[in-house]
Amino acid sequence: MLTPRDASDLAEIVARAAGGGKRLELSGGATRASFGAPRDAEQVSLRGLAGVVDYDPAELVLTVLPGTPLAEIEALVAGEGQMLAFEPWGHEGATIGGTVAAGVAGSRRVTAGSARDHLLGLKAISGRGTEFIAGAKVVKNVTGYDLPKLMAGSWGRLGAMTELTLKVLPRARETVTMVARGLTVETAHAAMACALGSNADVSAAAHLQSGEVLLRVAGFAPSVAARCQALPSVLTAHCMVDRLSPDEAAPLWQRAMTGCDLYGAVRWKVHLPPRKAAELVRKVEPLGSRWAMDWGGGLVWVAVDHTDDRVRREAVALGGEAALIAAPDDMRARIPAMHPRATGVAMLEDRVRRAFDPSGVFATGRFGEVADANPLPA
Repeated sequence: MLTPRDASDLAEIVARAAGGGKRLELSGGATRASFGAPRDAEQVSLRGLAGVVDYDPAELVLTVLPGTPLAEIEALVAGEGQMLAFEPWGHEGATIGGTVAAGVAGSRRVTAGSARDHLLGLKAISGRGTEFIAGAKVVKNVTGYDLPKLMAGSWGRLGAMTELTLKVLPRARETVTMVARGLTVETAHAAMACALGSNADVSAAAHLQSGEVLLRVAGFAPSVAARCQALPSVLTAHCMVDRLSPDEAAPLWQRAMTGCDLYGAVRWKVHLPPRKAAELVRKVEPLGSRWAMDWGGGLVWVAVDHTDDRVRREAVALGGEAALIAAPDDMRARIPAMHPRATGVAMLEDRVRRAFDPSGVFATGRFGEVADANPLPA
């Protein structure tokens, strides 16, 4: 494994690989290394590029190096009464660079946006081994190509980020979870849609297979108290709600946000129109599925033991898409992790990727990338 000490080291490693026709796989904490097809590429760990470059709490802007542990960053901003609003999550050892590169966002995504909405600027090394800078260290930026949005969720296929500037927000003074129990998936969806569309300003909504609907209300204490008091009347036609203690709520939100404790050999992450979530669950029930809904139904984690792509096919039929998050090696080798794109979209993605990485240095085959750029005309 290669371990660059700084951006110059990394640029030299990438340039050398481009000249020698080698493939490099970028790694942060390696907590998502099993995502994608099995591959054989030289690992480049960015853990050595760690630390806080600049943090200005008054301006709500944080600049960090990619190998900085996510837990350290969350502790730092929490100490200033602030937070990463997209609610990133990861296993122990996860880094901020890997988290943003994977486009990870938690339950607050439904109202606060994803990682791409909070990445203001970055520095990165392209597949040519040259540095480029995108965005700026300000919340408002000039018009033009929004490369930070392109890099977030790119999984290191466009370049290696060496510095990230993130927007942070004030942390809610109080957070309360209201719960309804024993609901069917159809009733649960109706309740979540009603709550999210109401003036109760619900910041996250989830539904678990065990029947709970979770509704998060956050903000200043008097406002939270008033909105929690209003929710029962808002939801009268759908369900009754009670208040959960933080200790009770935390593991339930973790399940909804990550699907981490859904047992099964195969785990899918399905994005689809929230109104279709209940129908998806009914479609995969015959497979003996275990599931959890987040984002008001816009995200559904599905765990099964079947090693075919039926879950993906059901998602497509309902206007959604499915990513294969965890599976045995043989399934990962034959079924793409990323949802297959339409031909035109796939061609556009390929052009963009090759513009940043013409030699295919970062085309490890993890997502079926073609390393040879020559057949594609400019």
